[in-house]
Amino acid sequence: MPRFAANLSMMYPDLPFLDRFEAAAQDGFKAVEYLFPYAFPAQELAARLKNNGLQQVLFNTPSGGTDSASFTQAWESGSRGTASVPGREAEFRTGFAQALVYAEALNCPRIHAMVGLRAEGASAEGADATLVSNLKWAAAEAAKAGRDVLVEPINTRSVPGFHLNRQDHAHRIVQAVGASNVKVQMDLFHCQIVEGDLSAKIAQYLPTGQVGHFQIAEVPHRHEPGTGEVNWTHIFQLIDKVSAECGWQGWIGCEYNPADASSGGTSRGLDWVRSYL
Repeated sequence: MPRFAANLSMMYPDLPFLDRFEAAAQDGFKAVEYLFPYAFPAQELAARLKNNGLQQVLFNTPSGGTDSASFTQAWESGSRGTASVPGREAEFRTGFAQALVYAEALNCPRIHAMVGLRAEGASAEGADATLVSNLKWAAAEAAKAGRDVLVEPINTRSVPGFHLNRQDHAHRIVQAVGASNVKVQMDLFHCQIVEGDLSAKIAQYLPTGQVGHFQIAEVPHRHEPGTGEVNWTHIFQLIDKVSAECGWQGWIGCEYNPADASSGGTSRGLDWVRSYL
């Protein structure tokens, strides 16, 4: 059956971040993901994982900046990654190196390299070339530590100007990099908004070996599955079927904002996933 990881950046919003690990474990999750670890000591996060019997399965590179303070500032000021932005290669490498430090401490097998907004005046071809070059470097660094590097297409409604929007574009980038540890982070929320046809996309791309991770949220309001337009029972059955056929053993990250953000609301909204946990 599909394996689900709680996204602690979005779920359990009524709790302090460090308390969300225990809440996820109590709800039956065996794995977690979140956007960024950099505001917390790696040892503290590792302890929360160990004490609650959780695996860390994904986090992002910094969205910009060169140290913990500027990582936070970059995100808050609207930066959404540097991997495709000409002239910010040194910034990307600094951030990726820090991500590798945290991945080692947290025993996290995959890192999402944030692609970023199309730089003003940059061509699509120039952004692609910068992205491929940065990913080739990152792939070599990550391979030394046994990590995968992921890129994620993001819809143009949630993040206007993001360089990577479609699955076919992301897979062309992965093929251009040509490294076995560079893969696509297939977020079905973004995919449904941009191109739809989720069943066909899953059947097409999952067997390629180039999908490293799924993420989900209901469309259109990014709440838990079952609150909108997608037939999630069918989608999860399809992922399970195709996974069995091709040997995929990854995780599905629950990257959604609970419809009920009040105390205990996340847990009360988990009926959709209880049978899988």
